[in-house]
Amino acid sequence: MKLKTKLTLFNAISKLVIVTLFILLLPNIIEKINKSYTDSRLVKQKEKLLQIVRDKGIKTYIENGESYGSYLPLKEEYISLDEVEPTYHLDTIKDEQRSIERDTIDYRILSHTFKAGKKNYLLEIGKSTETIGETTGPLQNIAFQILLGMILLTILADQIYSNYILRPLSIIIRTKLIGNKFPKVTVYKEVKTSTSDFQHLDISIHQMIETIETTFQKEREFISNASHELMTPISILQSKIENMFEQDDIADELKVRLLEMQKILNRLKAITKTLLLISQIENDQFLKEDIISVNDLLQDVYEEISIRLQDRNISMAILVIDNVELLGVNKFLLFNLLFNLINNAIKYNRPDGEITVTGQWVKNNYTIKITDTGIGIAIEELPYIFNRFKKLKQSLSQDSFGLGLPIVKSIAAFHQIGIDVVSEQGVGSTFTLTFPVKLTGNSPVN
Repeated sequence: MKLKTKLTLFNAISKLVIVTLFILLLPNIIEKINKSYTDSRLVKQKEKLLQIVRDKGIKTYIENGESYGSYLPLKEEYISLDEVEPTYHLDTIKDEQRSIERDTIDYRILSHTFKAGKKNYLLEIGKSTETIGETTGPLQNIAFQILLGMILLTILADQIYSNYILRPLSIIIRTKLIGNKFPKVTVYKEVKTSTSDFQHLDISIHQMIETIETTFQKEREFISNASHELMTPISILQSKIENMFEQDDIADELKVRLLEMQKILNRLKAITKTLLLISQIENDQFLKEDIISVNDLLQDVYEEISIRLQDRNISMAILVIDNVELLGVNKFLLFNLLFNLINNAIKYNRPDGEITVTGQWVKNNYTIKITDTGIGIAIEELPYIFNRFKKLKQSLSQDSFGLGLPIVKSIAAFHQIGIDVVSEQGVGSTFTLTFPVKLTGNSPVN
């Protein structure tokens, strides 16, 4: 999962948790808000009534010691004023019940005593708690809608800000890591960012790539130079051994030893040529300008390797559905790629075995599959089969240098050809080559 997606997901989940908590707490919050508002309103009504008493006197409400009471028609609010004992004192706002016309009603009541004309009076202003609760539902809906809108806006803002703040990281990954072929000569291009961590990452990645490039370049130069230098003494030794064979007085025992030496030199020469070929491929010393037919290429490989098939009595079937042309390739390298794969299929096959080469379109990609009935590859060895000089346990008895599949991998990478291996011990192996669309001159028939 991408970092940007994780951040957005985290923000969304955290806000969802906040919303859940808010929804759970909302009734209590609304209730407190309603009570606070009601209390404030009751206090204002009290102040207003006391001001009237100060301006017009208590007789406006009470005359001859009679009590004063005023109720709205539905009894949701009331005001009462009574004379009380001089020592009685009260100043509260609380929930209480009152019986009015045989109805017991819950009220939020403000009780306040005050002096007027040397007498002590008790003022009560009540508001039905039922009417207070009537606003709870609408207020909850309004609060929830506002909260939901704010959360959506903040998620959008988080997404925009995450895109902005992580844009340099995306540029670093896209331009300096993904899709790049390593090693390659690069010129440092700074990714503009105000985030110091990304600046440090950008510089560190470039320094790391430079180190890798330098190391790879030295390795390639060494392999190339060493291969060139080794070819000369090997050729000289071969010539001298061949000249010694032409002497008439050479003993039979010496001839045997010379043959062994020649065999070792041929082996060394083959390894040197292979290493030189890999070095040339990785250094892009081959052109990709050929246009070849898959049928013709496979036929050329078959003709080259048919003698080995006959020696092992192995049958080979070439099943190519469409005559596809490969564009912008190197015929010599592709020949070597297929030759090595089919040669391995012969080398590690059982006597009287079979090899099937299939060329077909699979999901708009052209693939070539090489399947054998050989000894197979152990599952724990599959990840290492393309490593140089890696010899599989079941192939130790074979005359192999451990460089055939590394050549295949280098040529496939040079042409951007995908390569996949499926194998089962005792059953056989299948190597699948997937050619990129730009290399194929035909399209699959719909």
